[in-house]
Amino acid sequence: MALLDEGAKGVYVIAVTPFAEDGSLDLPSADRMVDFYLEKGATGLTVLGMMGEAPKLTAEESRTFVRRVLARVNGRVPVVVGVSAPGFAAMRELSESVMGDGAAGVMVAPAATLRTDDQIISYYDMVAKALGPKAPFVLQDFPIVTNVQIAPSVILRIVEAQPTCVMLKHEDWPGLAKISALRAASDSGARRISILAGNGAMFLPEELSRGADGAMTGFAYPEMMVDVWKAHAAGDVERAHDLFDAYLPLARYEQQPGHGLAIRKYLLAKRGAIASGAVRKPGSTLSAADIADIERLVARQARRLKDIN
Repeated sequence: MALLDEGAKGVYVIAVTPFAEDGSLDLPSADRMVDFYLEKGATGLTVLGMMGEAPKLTAEESRTFVRRVLARVNGRVPVVVGVSAPGFAAMRELSESVMGDGAAGVMVAPAATLRTDDQIISYYDMVAKALGPKAPFVLQDFPIVTNVQIAPSVILRIVEAQPTCVMLKHEDWPGLAKISALRAASDSGARRISILAGNGAMFLPEELSRGADGAMTGFAYPEMMVDVWKAHAAGDVERAHDLFDAYLPLARYEQQPGHGLAIRKYLLAKRGAIASGAVRKPGSTLSAADIADIERLVARQARRLKDIN
């Protein structure tokens, strides 16, 4: 598999990590999940992301899961692996392992302790040195979770200084102006990197119009992101918005903090992508009322899609 580069585009689905009801890693479901995402049109996969329950895995489970996904993908699409860690030794170890197994690149969020621009720039200098020149990396900009605010000017300085930084996972909120600023800079001669949008694709049509190259996030209906991206890339912006609107109520419901992963896994299990919707403890569980809400939204979504297709 070719390494991740600045030209990456499309939909890199943030994959869940399947567990059995007893909380053990469910590797057969990992195979089913990969097949499901690729059948729905994913152009890449990202594993061990924040919604992949990465902190709940042991180091050995992380390596085992990544190897299983890479084996099932078998080079058909790029696979990015989240390697964020409190220390660089663990980050380097996991990065070397997954890159050796065939990952296309890795993703690193800033440490929560960073406060100043200089600290952030210095941190990513250390990241690049720790990962080495053969590991292209994604800068995950997710201030709602990390509490680290990274201004466009700081991202541009990191991109200029670190050639292995090839992608921004854009998850600032509000953040449309950030995409516009970065694209204006690249139009004026700054190195252009790929920008893929996160945040559950809640602003995907607008982000694409501002210059994002696609999405790197999760949703139980990944075909929404694929179809919106394809319509927008074909120049049919109104069609992209119509498709997005049809899925928006369920996407909104899935975005509930602390509850969204259980909703996503319930739906993925319902759709046959994984055997169980189990979230490894500590994690949220769905009530009968939650499930009734979800089923109503799914039915309404189906009717809306029928109306516009």
